[in-house]
Amino acid sequence: MDDLRLVELSAATIVAVNSLSLKPGQEQFLAPVSYGVAATVMNPQTSWQRVVLDGDTVVGFVSANFDPDAAVEHFKSVLWRINVDAVGQGRGFGRFAVKALLAEARARGFDHVDVIYEAGEGGPEAFFLRMGFVPVGETEYGDVIGRITL
Repeated sequence: MDDLRLVELSAATIVAVNSLSLKPGQEQFLAPVSYGVAATVMNPQTSWQRVVLDGDTVVGFVSANFDPDAAVEHFKSVLWRINVDAVGQGRGFGRFAVKALLAEARARGFDHVDVIYEAGEGGPEAFFLRMGFVPVGETEYGDVIGRITL
């Protein structure tokens, strides 16, 4: 854990990010990484994407958007995705990434961060609740909107 750090998503790390494994059943809760990468192209000023490294090994990926002018409230400061390699889950890599994201949101002047996720057994809800996110609503598609106040 002493060697954990975040770096920006780059050509040097994207192949490893795309190769992160999931535990059985998790794939139904996670869109392909390429969807998140597309957000950077579409919103380069507001998109925040970081790779979690343990030493020189890619162990996770976190993507967020910080746009105070977003038309939809839960898109202003939002954790879009987080994934940690299956063998690294439960070792604090996701917690490290979320804490870094929350620090970034504070530094940008936001007072909360939202997350949108699909509820279900084997999904990310338990992790988000442990991190302090509280369900505050649903999207029009029935996904949960969670919020953590900074």
